[in-house]
Amino acid sequence: MTDDPARRLRLPLSAPGWRRTTLLRRAGAGLLTALALALALAPQARGTPVVVAAADLAAGSTLDAVALTVREWPPELVPAGAVPAVADAAGRVLVGAARAGEPLTDARLTGGAALPGDAAAVPVRLADPDVAPLLVAGRRVDVVTLGERAGEPLVLASDAEVVTVLPGPLVLVSMPRGVATRVAAAALSDQVAVTLR
Repeated sequence: MTDDPARRLRLPLSAPGWRRTTLLRRAGAGLLTALALALALAPQARGTPVVVAAADLAAGSTLDAVALTVREWPPELVPAGAVPAVADAAGRVLVGAARAGEPLTDARLTGGAALPGDAAAVPVRLADPDVAPLLVAGRRVDVVTLGERAGEPLVLASDAEVVTVLPGPLVLVSMPRGVATRVAAAALSDQVAVTLR
């Protein structure tokens, strides 16, 4: 009789009993251990960095590093236009409210280019609230009021940029600082409107 290794393995597997059960259990345990070790040592797929709100943020908030954090997201779940780094969102204005953990996209932010060093954002309460739904962040407008003579329009600011539209209807508009103070002062006593460009 030859000493065949395959035959020696086949005999315990073909015969019912505890030897067969023990051998199958040991083989299964060995395979599962090898699989667990392979999974533990396999390099983990890195996610895509996405800037998310660190806490609930209100519309019109100017973002800073405290309000933001970076999380790794599976690449297939990253929304289009997601902001990848805190530096890309810091100093910009949030157009709409964001919940803690919500990813920020370029469409939700304004202000990086809209608020250069010589610009200021001015809240303007519109005389005609029905105009507010026509306004979106990034829209260019002229801010007007009535002039000294009845029916004469006075342009307070030309080519201002809408930063965000808040309830009320209150519109946050970006413009040069010198013009911004004039608009803010006029808005205290006069009705103010915007014309769309």
